[in-house]
Amino acid sequence: MRLTRIAVLPFLTVVVALTAAACAPAAPSAPEPTSTAPSSSKPASSRPTPTPTPTASAHADPAVAWARERVADLSLEQKAAALLMLHAPGTDPDPLRAYVEAGISGLILMGDNIAGSPAEVAALAAGVQVDPEAPTLVAIDQEGGDVQRLPWDGAPGPAELRSAPVAAAQEAFAARAATLAASGVSVNFGIVADVTADPESFISGRVLGTDPAAAAERVAAAVTGEQGVVMSTLKHFPGHGAAPGDSHSTVPSAPLTIEEWRAGPALPFAAGIAAGAELVMTGHLVYPAVDAAPASLSAEWHRILRDELGFDGVVVTDDMLMLQHNGLAEFADPGENAVRAIAAGGDLLLYVLPADPSEFGISVDGLVGSIVAAVESGRLPASRVDEAAERVLELRHSLAP
Repeated sequence: MRLTRIAVLPFLTVVVALTAAACAPAAPSAPEPTSTAPSSSKPASSRPTPTPTPTASAHADPAVAWARERVADLSLEQKAAALLMLHAPGTDPDPLRAYVEAGISGLILMGDNIAGSPAEVAALAAGVQVDPEAPTLVAIDQEGGDVQRLPWDGAPGPAELRSAPVAAAQEAFAARAATLAASGVSVNFGIVADVTADPESFISGRVLGTDPAAAAERVAAAVTGEQGVVMSTLKHFPGHGAAPGDSHSTVPSAPLTIEEWRAGPALPFAAGIAAGAELVMTGHLVYPAVDAAPASLSAEWHRILRDELGFDGVVVTDDMLMLQHNGLAEFADPGENAVRAIAAGGDLLLYVLPADPSEFGISVDGLVGSIVAAVESGRLPASRVDEAAERVLELRHSLAP
């Protein structure tokens, strides 16, 4: 992956140090913070300017160079298609492979894709691969406990890990990663970095800690456990625990200021990023004190993720159909939602589609057409599409044998 400049706030530095100590035997060391991140509550003149860590140029990374060369050879339509990760139900590889042959970058497996054994799922995953230099991402939600697609995953889930020693989270996610890899999965959408102590919260059964510090330690341990076996994803940025409601059918709102967010929900995400997570999933959540738009469509939240938390991996959205399901006219147009997500800074758009996507007005051609039209009209910079495609293709290339 790209070399990352991390500009973390002082309190994030403390959390990163604590979580690194908790996972010391196997965790990779995090870069030293280089500056204090800007605070939106201070005048611009008082904000220190983050400075890059003096390291080798990212241009020296052959994966980065490969991705740039590949993207330079793609048409605008091909670049737009490369920003999609889709689902097709069933265990027949043909519908899934058809999406891949249309140029998309990833597939998400749901319960309806899971046959009776790891070998059968691995065969399905192998059957959709068409590009040995850039394997298709095969993702799954395998958190353990309440949310898991593979019934043969016997590792402890969040309910057990919340009260267990931190090392247990690393062991559980190492075992989970091995199970996923044996089933042909390359990306786990399985590390919940949300935090809440409210038992009535929609997300309460899925969090790894009921306070920010405990969650941060276990999130970092989970990433460490998965390292080098499957790619780790932190979700649901900037934190579902503070936002009451279910984002599958509403747009939950969190009543926190940016300072309160930095002191709480930010900590598990910062720890997971420092531990080496390759992806961060944005939630369809609103923090009105920061931005009126859902985080998945918010340029400000993407700026915070990149500039303050130092994340330089792939930003994937939560299922984009969730925005349409909330019934708000603002989010009724799937093409508009796609353009807004990419313009905000998203790299990979996730769609958990039914057998007939036209039911929701969605097709690969339609989504690609909306993105292309936005570029051609000047609304969406071509450089933003290039940047997103390069990140996604770099991630895919890292899977090549």
